[in-house]
Amino acid sequence: MPELPEVETVARSLEAQLLGRTIVGLAKLDWPRMLTPPAPDFAALVAGRRIEAIGRRAKWLLLTLDGGWTLAIHLRMSGHLLVAEPAAADAPHVHFALDLDNGRRLIFDDQRKFGRVHLLDQQGLAMLDAAHGPEPLADGFTPEVLAERLRDRRAPIKALLLDQRLIAGIGNIYANEALWLARIHPLTPGGSLAAEHITALHHAIRVVLAEAIANQGSSLRNYRDGYGRRGSQQEHFNVYDREGEPCPRCQTPVERMVVAQRSTYVCPQCQVRVGN
Repeated sequence: MPELPEVETVARSLEAQLLGRTIVGLAKLDWPRMLTPPAPDFAALVAGRRIEAIGRRAKWLLLTLDGGWTLAIHLRMSGHLLVAEPAAADAPHVHFALDLDNGRRLIFDDQRKFGRVHLLDQQGLAMLDAAHGPEPLADGFTPEVLAERLRDRRAPIKALLLDQRLIAGIGNIYANEALWLARIHPLTPGGSLAAEHITALHHAIRVVLAEAIANQGSSLRNYRDGYGRRGSQQEHFNVYDREGEPCPRCQTPVERMVVAQRSTYVCPQCQVRVGN
């Protein structure tokens, strides 16, 4: 599933193509379950709306429209967005498309049909915002904020990093990478981390996410940016999906385990488990 770096990359790649454009109308919808509100209401509300900003909240792509509306798009497992000529919407896995005033289309290709497109009013946008924790790259996300979020938490730190209510945008890939960089074992209870561990993890989260954005995200399967380009962060993984390969720090073979029902990769030598 695309995580913060991938969604941020998509937002940046779409900005030059969509900012200031007007949505002419709903061009295609063959999977109604992906859409809120239902198609007739959605089509009536978006037609003629100008795209005033493109941004991100957690793993949601946000297109701010005039009139107080926001188009919130979640790519889920296999979705990707592309601005293309109208004929591109005829591809077999394109389930949603919007006509734009320059003759092009914003198309949503989603092979597994898990993606979602929600048209939100201001109240709906506020609810989406409130459902997520702080943005880990924001200035206000400090080690102290992270410590407060983890205080008294007995769940494994890996599971806590995946909880969007605690911290926004981190998924399985970058949780693995951040814990490796911070030298913290993924099964360590979150509330048992000492101040030095919190500082190291805070730094690692920001470094890992910033590096991934600089490399346009990780293209393991379907992920592409708004121009259809692959990211390259997968070429820089230290432990994710590297079971049996040598740890870049100590050369100990990387091990795989399951934490929070997700594949988890750890160096048993240099990632220390603390607490019970």
